[in-house]
Amino acid sequence: MNIHNAEIVISAVSPAQYPESDLPEIALAGRSNVGKSSFINTLLGRKNLARTSSKPGKTQTLNFYNIDDTLHFVDVPGYGYAKVSKTERAKWGKMIETYLTTRENLRAVVSLVDLRHDPSQEDIQMYEFLKYYDIPVIVVATKADKIARGKLNKHEAAIKRKLDFDKTDKFITFSSVTKDGTQEAWQAILSAIEN
Repeated sequence: MNIHNAEIVISAVSPAQYPESDLPEIALAGRSNVGKSSFINTLLGRKNLARTSSKPGKTQTLNFYNIDDTLHFVDVPGYGYAKVSKTERAKWGKMIETYLTTRENLRAVVSLVDLRHDPSQEDIQMYEFLKYYDIPVIVVATKADKIARGKLNKHEAAIKRKLDFDKTDKFITFSSVTKDGTQEAWQAILSAIEN
């Protein structure tokens, strides 16, 4: 698979707009400022395929990226961003929920959390939601470069405790700066789409 051969296919807000394709899909979910775009760009070795923004909460649609005609990454709107009205948030919530619970191509969700902080209420809800619907989940803890090596385990343990983490799920510490975790993330994604 040529990971550099990646392009955005469509931005969708409803099932009628989802691409008609048999490609397996991996959704990426996380808080608005967790580094989702940086994660996508790092994985694909691209500078700005996914737009990184200084204004969190920019992604307001489901963005489908075609990766070398092998799979789709589906970037879902970031949650937990305060400047978005309650009605907007409820709309996004519905849109994300519809996608996650009805899309047959979906193979797994990469749930991104910030390694520096305890998971937010929304992070916990997202994880519980995925477990409830039996959707395979890969937890990726971003911004690992901002934490001293000796403290990584402590932060990881705190996140797992808060999430009530299921040991059968994958947990990956990741940094878009040092590229740590890139290999592990790809391995987890590829094994999810092969199942």
